Amino acid sequence: MKQLIISIGLILAANFASAAPIRLGSKDFTEQHLLSAMTRLYLAEKGFEVTTTTDLPSIIMRGALVNKQLDMVWDYTGTALIVYHKLSEVNPEQSYAKVKELDVKNGLIWLKPAALNNTYAFAMQRKRAEELGITNMSEMVQAFNQHKEWKLGLDIEFAGRPDGLKPMQEKYQLKLDRPQMKQMNSGLVYNAIRDGFTEVGLVYSTDGRVKGFDLLVVADDLHFFPSYAATPVVEKSVLDAHPGLEEAMNTLSALLNNETIITLNAKVDIEHQRVDDVASQFLMDQGLIKGK
Repeated sequence: MKQLIISIGLILAANFASAAPIRLGSKDFTEQHLLSAMTRLYLAEKGFEVTTTTDLPSIIMRGALVNKQLDMVWDYTGTALIVYHKLSEVNPEQSYAKVKELDVKNGLIWLKPAALNNTYAFAMQRKRAEELGITNMSEMVQAFNQHKEWKLGLDIEFAGRPDGLKPMQEKYQLKLDRPQMKQMNSGLVYNAIRDGFTEVGLVYSTDGRVKGFDLLVVADDLHFFPSYAATPVVEKSVLDAHPGLEEAMNTLSALLNNETIITLNAKVDIEHQRVDDVASQFLMDQGLIKGK
């Protein structure tokens, strides 16, 4: 009888765990909003209940995941390696293997990465860059150091990251006075470059506005920025409690690459379509959810 009670208790506990909503977190830019919406809509089609928390800074999202206030996120290998684990970048394959290994002790499972490398980059108006003969970051920095009236647009988070502004300045010998720094929401940087409010701006390489606003991404010729492969990261107990979750997320991840996400980002940021509409159309086109 005692064994029967224990068995029933375990079954009830397992059922409760699998019935609990999956708490999905995302960061504060379009690509993350799209990844969150795709995940929520696709998992709902598969029978999972998902709640979402959006617009989180990287460190806040990571802390919530480690402290089990979130169950799953999409994160980037370079961010995990350098910002969370305080290590140096290695090649992309080793980066993924390393962060996957390191996060085992945190009870976090890195699933299969997408072929999506959303690295940081610096961009200029294409016309201006071509007029000045600027094609890479070394040439950009040389011009920036010569023009003290130039402005650099960047988001607040990048200014304090270990893969951010200060080490980049050291690597490229960028001399930057405080009045030259224009900190703003990451989404506003693209408009600031396009409209000439800043000469240079920090962008995400997969953002649709790079192409839509005809910006030129200058080459990282000293290889400062690491690989940022987008990957679903799930708390182990949640993965164990939700059979089929790993397979579903790996299926979704396999459909994403730079070209695809640039197109989807542009639909939101250039064509001003709703995130949920873009995400659901993509999933329908891929046969992952049924049409309305």
